[in-house]
Amino acid sequence: MRNLTRLMLSVAAGVMLAAAASAEPLHLNDKGYFETRGVNVLVFANGANSLFNDAKIAGVELIQQGVRTATNGDVRLMPTPGQWDEMGLVKDRQVDAASGVVTTTVSYPKYDFTYQVRVAPKGEGVSVSVSVILDKPLPEALAGKAGFNMEFLPAAYFHKSYLADGVAGTFPLYPSGPMKSLGEGVPMSRLLPQTEPLPLAHGKTFVLAPEDPARRVTLTSDSDIALYDGRNQAQNGWYVVRSLLPAGKTGTVVSWTMTANSVAGWVRPPMIAHSQLGYAPSQAKKAVIELDPNDKPAGEARLLEIAADGTFTPVLTAEAKPWGHYLRYDYRTFDFTRVTKPGLYVIEYEGQRTSPFRIAADIYATAWEPTLDVYLPVAMDHMKVNEAYRVWHGDSHKDDAMQAPPGDDHIDLYASKPGGTDTQFKPYEHIPGLNVGGWFDAGDFDIRTQTHYAVVRSLVQSWEKFGLTRDDTLIDHQRRYVDIHVPDGKPDLLQQIQHGTLQLVAQFDAVGHAINGIVEPDVAEYPHLGDAVTKTDGLIYDRSLGRDEVKDGRSGMPDDRWAFTNTTSALNYGSIAALAAASRALKGFDDPLADKSLGIARKVWAEEHSHAPNLYHHGNTTGGDLVEEELSAAVELLITTKDPQYARRIDALWPEVSQTFAANAATLAKALPLMPKAFKAKVRPAVVAWKAEADKLASANPFGVPITEGGWAGGGTVVEYGLTAAALNHEFPDIINPDAVYQALDYMYGTHPGSNVSFVSGVGTVSKEVAYGNNRADFSFIAGGVVPGVLILKPDFPENKEDWPFFWGENEYVINVGAAYIELVNEANARLKP
Repeated sequence: MRNLTRLMLSVAAGVMLAAAASAEPLHLNDKGYFETRGVNVLVFANGANSLFNDAKIAGVELIQQGVRTATNGDVRLMPTPGQWDEMGLVKDRQVDAASGVVTTTVSYPKYDFTYQVRVAPKGEGVSVSVSVILDKPLPEALAGKAGFNMEFLPAAYFHKSYLADGVAGTFPLYPSGPMKSLGEGVPMSRLLPQTEPLPLAHGKTFVLAPEDPARRVTLTSDSDIALYDGRNQAQNGWYVVRSLLPAGKTGTVVSWTMTANSVAGWVRPPMIAHSQLGYAPSQAKKAVIELDPNDKPAGEARLLEIAADGTFTPVLTAEAKPWGHYLRYDYRTFDFTRVTKPGLYVIEYEGQRTSPFRIAADIYATAWEPTLDVYLPVAMDHMKVNEAYRVWHGDSHKDDAMQAPPGDDHIDLYASKPGGTDTQFKPYEHIPGLNVGGWFDAGDFDIRTQTHYAVVRSLVQSWEKFGLTRDDTLIDHQRRYVDIHVPDGKPDLLQQIQHGTLQLVAQFDAVGHAINGIVEPDVAEYPHLGDAVTKTDGLIYDRSLGRDEVKDGRSGMPDDRWAFTNTTSALNYGSIAALAAASRALKGFDDPLADKSLGIARKVWAEEHSHAPNLYHHGNTTGGDLVEEELSAAVELLITTKDPQYARRIDALWPEVSQTFAANAATLAKALPLMPKAFKAKVRPAVVAWKAEADKLASANPFGVPITEGGWAGGGTVVEYGLTAAALNHEFPDIINPDAVYQALDYMYGTHPGSNVSFVSGVGTVSKEVAYGNNRADFSFIAGGVVPGVLILKPDFPENKEDWPFFWGENEYVINVGAAYIELVNEANARLKP
């Protein structure tokens, strides 16, 4: 019976292969990847992220029926490598249009190991051959370790099966595969046993998802192929297929044939990009319709009003105007600006209807509240955060912080100079006073100073411009306790400003200057998921105690976060800009903290101007551009004190500021009312030039905003674009109109490539419900969190995964974008008021 079953499965696999073979063959297109209808194979078009290493956008990748389902086809040194594990460095990539072959040369310099990955069309079906070619035998140190891996997205294969040489299996929904121990871990890690997954199955022919034409992939090889579940080792792991490289051989040492099923006649359904939140009656209203180039598009779209009895009444039928081609899709636009009646609507095109959205005068009035009510409280460090029956996290990191040692090139872009720490504390010594205030930077749990001071300044902007007195959260710093949806008689915005300011002040109190930040001591602790209070024991580390010993409120467990403390002028300027701004907002709310903040700001400004700038720089944790940071400090001090010395410094900085005007425009605009009229006249030509460049970038796509391409999606850039336009419109209304404010919000709420989901969780009818927050292991979200959005994978693929939270470049909440979003929504709302 077993042999009969295997025979039947083999026959079924053969039928599938025959069906795939009847599809149009893959060919190398003019963009450098293999293409046929419904299937694309990318070959090292994207690479490892220089900042965050393995971002799951590298090597050989597969896009099948419009979904990227496989990545990282490359030689790796373990079965299921994690984010920080070694990756080969691409040395050369050759696209031979004549032969239709892509050959990539990759190396591991540490092992003096170089190889080629060659990908070419094979046969008449939707198949490519993927070969690993060696000029020299595999180094002895890599024997049994180096293998050709390809990773398949778990969410694409949940509830699906596979065949390994005809033997059936199902992909585990939750990791439950076999493991083996590799022995003890690193001394400074709490995770002592190190482990590695064992294969779920072996074979020389694998068929993935044979029952699903949209996801069926067949892999064949003369080498053994093993299937692993990388989630056994890390929640963000993928299913991995792998063939070990043989020792002692040269030439083609591993060769696979990969056949991806192309659904006959497949056409990607139209995507109607629109604001999931809705529109104000007076604003421009434009939907963007994204179309497969193989589609035969309809000429018209309709706007339908939804009545109380559930009927849909057409209120506008108009041309879906052709816009042109962008990335890999064709686009049309549907303008319904003329419809101003408040109500509930949907857009209909080619038989599809959008989710309902509103047209209402108060459309933006409360759209910012989830960010202030939920997201920012959940991100508060050094506090217990409660919401009704739920505890988001306990009083985290009470043991902050341990002095990071010198010369440490750490994780997540933190590092310390080899020459010292710039403090009086010895390596691994406790630095008192840092366990107050601050927010978790993003989906992880570090305190990144550069992000913090941006948040404080943005929240102060919202307070001063809009007077947001909303009170929906209890924040008690004495008890180190937060309760969401429990008013306490105090404006939540001021309490958040206070919370961020406490951390910034604590840094100056502790070491005399701003620090890079506070982060986990090792890579084992860094990816912690769950309650932040369980990440450390909350007890100050004492080296004199045994590892599991506790005495007098201290412990021998080296789990305390490290403070990276090297001083930089950029960080000092950025921090005192926030402190000067906070001192204004906190006046009358927390006078001692306001006075102290301004005192630090003035003192540090004077100190920085008494010596040459400290230019230490590493990653994105040591401050931004020095001129930009100094300008921000001068502007905030000028607004706070009206002291003319700061106006003179702004004027002196102008020649350098003008060279990077776009980055400095919003900050500079704040100072213009306090600057001489002649200075504003100098700025005016730069504003004209900014508008010309911004219009050029915005017109390069049908969505009307600048869309960035790179390893981190550009939602934050779009928000800043809207805020910059708002600031310049205030000072130069004859040059800059406020349209960009609404276009930026439309983009964030769903008018963007790839999908029409709102990038603000819980805001809009359909929004991000699976995101990269610190609860990402639960495939959940934090209301009010703002994700980066659409990542443009080279050369032309827009992506934002809805079913896989672990793409930080697409789905990770970051606190400064949340704060900026609050400001942008209120800019839009303020402009609608009489």
